[in-house]
Amino acid sequence: MILAAGRGERMRPLTDTCPKPLLPLKGKPLMGYHLDAFAHGGFRDVVVNTAWLGEQIEDHYGHETPEGVRIVYSHEGKDFGGALETAGGIARALPLLDEVFWIVAGDVYMPHFLFTRAAYDRFSAGGKLAHLFLVPNPEHNPKGDFGLGDDGLALNQAEVRYTYSTTALFRRAFFDGLPAGNPQGLKVALAPLLRQAMDRGQVSAELYHGPWTDVGTPQRLASLDAAP
Repeated sequence: MILAAGRGERMRPLTDTCPKPLLPLKGKPLMGYHLDAFAHGGFRDVVVNTAWLGEQIEDHYGHETPEGVRIVYSHEGKDFGGALETAGGIARALPLLDEVFWIVAGDVYMPHFLFTRAAYDRFSAGGKLAHLFLVPNPEHNPKGDFGLGDDGLALNQAEVRYTYSTTALFRRAFFDGLPAGNPQGLKVALAPLLRQAMDRGQVSAELYHGPWTDVGTPQRLASLDAAP
């Protein structure tokens, strides 16, 4: 699932007329890098949730990419008038998702990340409800988000914390506390649910060292675009 429903306030004025996941970077929409990476990893069924200017995303990609990725949309904007936050949006899309699924935000740039079948199968065979990919803290998030234990568990409280890359594997059971399919359109943040699950030892994690950028401002986008 590619998360693509946000308004992108910090990216204004660029996002006044274009949803952030469609902003071009080196000639390709930001979310296009994820779609290509899913295809490369052999994952050819992708759910995209939309809200702000979401019709532009569907108009651009339709329901299948040239690389053979089939796209189904969860239109939060059409259904509820706006985005449902991360957990609310995932819960809304659960009927479209498998028992285990990838999540990635449509506005992060991580061009070398591999959505591998090995990682998927390893998580599927384990007993955890979520597996997060953490990255070294960028300048805009110096304190980080979560810790990483020597046993591979993600930690709610830790002296050394890393930044959540917005890339993860989840089980549907992680969202059992929310109404199936979120028919009421509840707005639910993901971080509190992750912290609760971490305190129960149900979230694993690993550190990803490849290039990663939260493309949160026009300046970051311009810098990436100008880089060789």
